[in-house]
Amino acid sequence: MSLKKLQLKTIDYKAALTMCFLFFFNSVISAQEIIKDVVAEKPAETVHGKQKIDGIIATVGDYIVLDSDIDKGYLEIASQGGNIKDITRCQMLGKLLEDKLYAHQAIQDSIIVSDAEVRGMMEERLNYMIQQVGDINKVVEYYKKSSVEEFKTYFADILKEQKLASEMRDKIVKDVEITPEEVRNFFKKIPKDELPTFGAEMEVAQIVCEPKVSKEDKQKVIDRLNAIRKDVLEGSSFATKAVLYSQDPGSAPNGGYYKMTRKTPFVKEFKDVAFSLQEGEISQPFETTFGFHIIMVDKIKGQEVELRHILIAPVVSESALKEAKERAANIRAKIVSKQITFAEAARTESDEKETRANGGTLINPNTQDTRFELTKMDPTLYGQVSNLKDDEISQPLLNTDDKGKKTYKLITVTNRIDEHTADYAKDYTKIKELALKEKQINAIAKWFDTKIKDTYIKIIGEYRDCTFANNWLKK
Repeated sequence: MSLKKLQLKTIDYKAALTMCFLFFFNSVISAQEIIKDVVAEKPAETVHGKQKIDGIIATVGDYIVLDSDIDKGYLEIASQGGNIKDITRCQMLGKLLEDKLYAHQAIQDSIIVSDAEVRGMMEERLNYMIQQVGDINKVVEYYKKSSVEEFKTYFADILKEQKLASEMRDKIVKDVEITPEEVRNFFKKIPKDELPTFGAEMEVAQIVCEPKVSKEDKQKVIDRLNAIRKDVLEGSSFATKAVLYSQDPGSAPNGGYYKMTRKTPFVKEFKDVAFSLQEGEISQPFETTFGFHIIMVDKIKGQEVELRHILIAPVVSESALKEAKERAANIRAKIVSKQITFAEAARTESDEKETRANGGTLINPNTQDTRFELTKMDPTLYGQVSNLKDDEISQPLLNTDDKGKKTYKLITVTNRIDEHTADYAKDYTKIKELALKEKQINAIAKWFDTKIKDTYIKIIGEYRDCTFANNWLKK
């Protein structure tokens, strides 16, 4: 398979993951403008240009597709800045049929999406909508529902279907792995004139100095969490307390909700407590690198736990911040005077466990590699390293993470890689990722071939004349 073909299939696959109807829009007015644009670009388009009346156009198992669902798909892509001009109604229908088959088969495979998960997703989406348009009644009016409750019921069904489809996709590719021999064979098949070009990259290392929190400040947080715990035991809502007080931006809007297994990438201390609790039990306050937590377990389903948690981090004093900055400056002075190397200082002085053992080397969260492509680099990190010369150590930099935690850090660039044509030895991680994507795409294609044959599927009217990527018409 040529790389060009692989890239096209990969784009299609990524589009399939991002085209879901998420109901995210900037405002009712802009959404209405987008609809006008869609109509203007596709004034009365059907498969043969005839004026359409909304109705069922396809059935997949227990799910149906309406003609208006295609227009909603265009609306969603346009609202996210995507180009809809080259997407035909047949292509959009094909994507919708895929989503319906994923969701249908998820139910057949006994994949369960709980009401608590749906509620959590809904709270997050609605909070976003309300922030954008200012009033949920505008959302209700726009979607032509008679009440907030009717809209929520309608919205919950869509969110559940999306989640089922997502879980099914994940299940299909979860066990797809690739061997070094497969990666090698994949690379050999790429014609030399089609080898990809990788942009300029760099490898970065850092030393982190955390301000020390006093025992008194820690105890204040523990006392606060104990008071919240007591209120919940006496009948207050844990979810409401999480919304009001938790400092975890990832879960607080959803009432502190998480679903996890022992393989979910949470810190060990958190997982140890989570899996020690019974349903309905609330933990005592405990500490992780993020701060102090309490956890309440909602449900235990086999190896999976649904829980809610509240995170509160102790307040860091200005004097503690000043001490951390001075400590970072002293470490920098030792490195500059060659008393110690940057890597040695990271191993012995850095407070960041994740990078300490590796000499401070950062891992790219998007690729799990040590390289960062300059054009895709986090803007904050790029701003910190872009002007550093080779072997130069930054001055102590104040860093505030997404949870509000403040630290001082030193940064250096340990390696620079110029833009270059793919090289098997130098770019093995990236080539492995491309090879794995191809194998995942093939696994999904094989899954579709099998499930389409075994599922009741009906396409109505002019859409039967569509040319689909999958064999929906079972010809």
